[in-house]
Formats: sequence, C-alpha cells, structure tokens
Amino acid sequence: MFTKILIANRGEIACRIIHTAKRLGIKTVAVYSDADEHALHTMSADEAIHIGESPASESYLLSNRIIQAAKKTGAQAIHPGYGFLSENADFARSCAEHALIFIGPSAKSIESMGSKSAAKNLMGSANVPLVPGYHGDDQSVSGLKQAADNIGYPVLLKAIAGGGGKGMREVWQEHEFSQALDDAKRESKASFGNDDMLVEKYLTKPRHVEVQIFCDQHGNGVYLFERDCSVQRRHQKIIEEAPAPNLSLEQREAMGETAVRAAKAIDYEGAGTVEFLLNSDGSFYFMEMNTRLQVEHPVTEMITGQDLVEWQLKIANGEKLPLQQDELAISGHAFEARIYAEDPDNNFLPATGILTGLTTPEPSANVRIDTGVIEGDEISPFYDPMIAKLVVWDEDRNRALNRLTTALRDYHVNGLATNINFLHRLASSQPFIDAKLDTRFIETHQKALFEKDNMDVGLTIALAQAGLFLILRSKARARNDPWHSRNGWRMNQACSHAYDIGLNNEFYRVLLEEQRGPHSYKITTNDKSVEATASLQSNQLVCTIDGHRQSLNVNQTGLDSHGLFSIHGEKGSVEYHLKQTVITEKQARNGQHGFAAPMNGRVADILVTAGEDVNQGQALIILEAMKMQHAIEAPSNGTVNELFFKPGDLVEGGTQLLNFSESDKNGDAE
Repeated sequence: MFTKILIANRGEIACRIIHTAKRLGIKTVAVYSDADEHALHTMSADEAIHIGESPASESYLLSNRIIQAAKKTGAQAIHPGYGFLSENADFARSCAEHALIFIGPSAKSIESMGSKSAAKNLMGSANVPLVPGYHGDDQSVSGLKQAADNIGYPVLLKAIAGGGGKGMREVWQEHEFSQALDDAKRESKASFGNDDMLVEKYLTKPRHVEVQIFCDQHGNGVYLFERDCSVQRRHQKIIEEAPAPNLSLEQREAMGETAVRAAKAIDYEGAGTVEFLLNSDGSFYFMEMNTRLQVEHPVTEMITGQDLVEWQLKIANGEKLPLQQDELAISGHAFEARIYAEDPDNNFLPATGILTGLTTPEPSANVRIDTGVIEGDEISPFYDPMIAKLVVWDEDRNRALNRLTTALRDYHVNGLATNINFLHRLASSQPFIDAKLDTRFIETHQKALFEKDNMDVGLTIALAQAGLFLILRSKARARNDPWHSRNGWRMNQACSHAYDIGLNNEFYRVLLEEQRGPHSYKITTNDKSVEATASLQSNQLVCTIDGHRQSLNVNQTGLDSHGLFSIHGEKGSVEYHLKQTVITEKQARNGQHGFAAPMNGRVADILVTAGEDVNQGQALIILEAMKMQHAIEAPSNGTVNELFFKPGDLVEGGTQLLNFSESDKNGDAE
C-alpha cells in the first residue's frame, strides 16, 4: 500500500479522503490556494503545499503545479477527489508520465466517457439501453433541428462535453428550438470550450437513478447498488438516497448488471457511477458515466458498510476487489442532504460570507457530517458553495427520513443564506414522504416547497427579544464590568429594556420588563404584552409563553450593520436585526442612553468629542467589520458626555461605546 498520497482537491472531499488515509496509516499531502491557506483540509493533512492564487484556474486546475507538489513531497499517488481534475484525461496521463499513480481510471477510460455523444455511441455498441436521440456529427442548426423534429417534442439539448446541468435546455415546442439551442451552445462554450450538442427525447417524469460500480485491474467488476438522485435544482442534486425507493429486485439487478457491463466495455478500473433515467413504465436508459467518486457516495457507504475511498486506494494499488457481488448486501436506508450557502428564494443563487455561527447535529452511527469548513471560515466566491453533506441512516426509509428532518432542524448556520429551511420543507413534504419522485419534483411542488411557514409575528418577536436580552446580559456578566450590568434589581420599579427589532424588512419597537419572579419578563410589542419565563444556557434558550414551553437555539453573528441575531426552532430559522441599543426605563426617563456596539469590530473613526452638543441623527462613531461600516447615530438632540474608546480600538458586540444625555423640550441637556 502507498505510504503517502497527495490530494488534488479541497474542501469536504479532501477532508473525507484524509480521514480514510489516516485510518489506514497513509500520510497525506494537501494542496491549497491563497483562499485556503487556513482551510480545514489544509490544516488536517500531514503536509500542505501552496499551489497558487484563489481562482481555481490559477491553482487547483494547474496540473503541473500539483504534480510538482507530489514530486517535492515524495507522494506516490494522487487522489483527484471529484471536480477540478478528476475527469481530466491529460492529468491522468501526466501522472503516469511522472511515475505517479492516478487513483482513478485510465486516461483512455476517462476519454471514452468524456464526450456524452461518443459515450452513448459506445454504450449502444455494448447493448446498453439508450434514450432515443441524435448523437451525430452534423452540428448545423438545421441538422439538429431536423433531429429534434424526428424524435418528437419535448426534447433535451445537452452539451456533449457538459456536466452539472450546464449547456442543457428543455425544448417543449418546435418554435422554442432556435432560442434554446443558442442559449445551450453559448453556455456550453463558456463552460467547456465546446458548444457541440446532442439531442435526446425528453422523458417527462423520469427518475434519476445511478449505480455505484467498482472494477479492479484483474477483470473483476461489481455494483454496490443504486442511489436515487431525482430531487434536483438547476439539474444539480440536493437530496440523494439509497437504495432507490419502489425499485423491484429484478430492476435493481438489471440496472446493476447493465452498469457493470457498461464499465467493462471501456476496460474500467476503480470507482465509477453509471447514471440512468428510470421511466415511469420501469424501462431505464443510459444517461452518462462519471469516471470518479460521486459527491453522494456516503449514502452507498451507509447501506453497505464499505469505505469506498479505501476500495479506491486498494484497487489503485493493484489489489483485487475487497468483495465479490454475492458478498454485498443492502442494510437499511440512507439520505444525504447537501447544505449549501445559497438562497432558494432567489433561484438558488450562491451566497458568500463568514460562517459566524455553526452548530451541527451530534455525529453518531446514524448521523454523519462530511464538511470542509468550521465556524469562522469564509464561503468565498471562488469555489462551490457547499457547506456540508448531512448523511443519515436507519433501518428503513421512514425512520431514516425522520432522522433527516430532525438533523436538519439541529443544523444551524449564521452569517449567510443557506438552503437548510428549504431542505427541511422538502424532506417533510408529503410527496417526498410518499417517494413520488421525479426529476421535476421541485418544479411540480414549487408552491408547497417555497411557501413560507405562517409566522406568528408577535410570538416570534417575543422569543427574539428574550433571546436577545439574555445574550446581551450574558456577555455583560462575562465582562464583569459595571458599565454593562443588566441585573433586574430596582427599588420600587421594574427594570425595562427597549429595542428596535427588524424582522422581514420591518422594525418593531419592543419593551422587555424584568419581573420579580425568577427569569420572569413582560414583553410588549405594538401595545400587546405577553408574560414569559426565559433562561439561557450557552446558546440554548428555554422560554415559556402562554403556557407553551419551547427550547430554541439562539445566536449572535455580530457582523451585520445593525447587529444580526437568529433563533432556530421547530419551525425553522429566523434571523432578526437589532437596530437600537438597550435603554432602561430609568435611563429613558433621565435622558440617559447606553450605546452598545452592534457587532464585533474596530472603531474606524470618532466624529465627536466629549461634552459636544449634537443633533438627532448625527453620526457619532463609525464602526467597521468585514469591510462594512456602521454609524452610531444620536437618537435625539443632546450631549455626548463621555467616550470610552478611541480610533483603532477593537470592540465586542454589545460593548458600551459612549455616554449620552438627551436635551429637554427647550433644547437644553438635562
């Protein structure tokens, strides 16, 4: 076995490979770009080599730098992961030329499957069923249009060099063809440098079912069963499961044997995935073969008990397959949900930013989290916005699905938009529970999946206020600073705290009054009051309102210009903004205001001096964080009595910045 391998990738797949290598006693070398200098995969490997600037084209796609890194560190083999150079035949060939083992198939096999058109012709010769279509050389507009007319609409235009849904367009009517072809060719040219197209019959309600295969260098091949990957957005998968539901044993065996036959037709070695479209009548058709490990391979590992990366390493080392077909069996059911930094309400556009808060379910034999990031890391614009893969297993589909929805509710991310709430709605929807799956699942059930949960604004604001107050008080106590004391003792009067809380683009003035009972509060929003008891342990808020006790996770990101907080409960995650600082009832009556920093940051500038009279709305202090600036403004005419910081000082969110007195009605400060 190898003693040292280089991983030509980043993020969660690099961490995944490192995990298996360490278990097997194999040293690992990571490569990293400028953006990934402190990334989890960089820090987890035994060694790491810098290979270039942040864009992938200037780092992870530079095969010569990766090979130089392998030679420099004495690595014997290179694992490409997936994406980047994993299906690059020239890279595989270059590895061989430098006496490095490419942990994957041969360059010839990669080339055989690299062109969708050539692959379909090859699979047809191997008696693998194909979707009716045109895979010929005539790429003229008239030739492709004639092929589509002959096949019959709807048809699917696909880039022959494509992948990930790029260069793909559905055409439902003849008059739509020309525009769709222009769009597909333009996208394909930009993504792959090749705008050649194939035309296929578009199956209106197919399922996307793929088969995991392995072949060794001794002519042996097996299939490790199948995965259903039908639930997709923009032709990219977001929830996968294994085994595929509602599949008969006969169908499973037929698809598995066909997949192995397809692999052997190109003398395949290593891990591969043969993807099929499964029609509603039970017929299935070859779609493509991915000559690498798939993103969703963990669900196969969960139901077979096998480590597929270990299989890859053994096969690349010249060993025979660890198990034969009759030794493989399915145990239970598994789901994988891909957690992305993206906005489902904005066509799933990727999001960037800092993971200011990250809380995950507890990993166990039933719950697995594959990730390449930790709290505080940045999701940059340079790479795929995946945060993690959440994988669950249980004895049957219903139990596994229950674990998935529970785990999604326990997965909390702050600092940027994610698809977690959307994934939970999807996994909880009745059609998904009933396994009524097809590749247009999201489009078909769009209304239900994108419909926001009916929010009780009053209750949500009350919960937000309780969490906000307790977080700020906890921070004050931790500082042990009398300026920040927020205890509830007052002689003959209640202690009140007023906030402006922003929710769904609206701000609400909220007053919290501390009561005499332990952890008791009166919370008033828009003249409507509720009695509440609330306590906070770490980030866990336990709050009872109107006899309803709830346990929620609360977080402060401290990076938004108005102070961003979030609560995570049974109905999902809600983010809200703190606009105004804390004001006690006594301070309000005496014209005294405590001005707290809404975020962790740096004092960029102080625009006033102690003793200066100021006007309402005048900027007093400028704070800066993440290249964003926030002005602390005077809430009324008044006087700045004292300043507690100077320019350049670092401050924590919630720290009091200055002391201020309001002017009386005649314009004089009290």
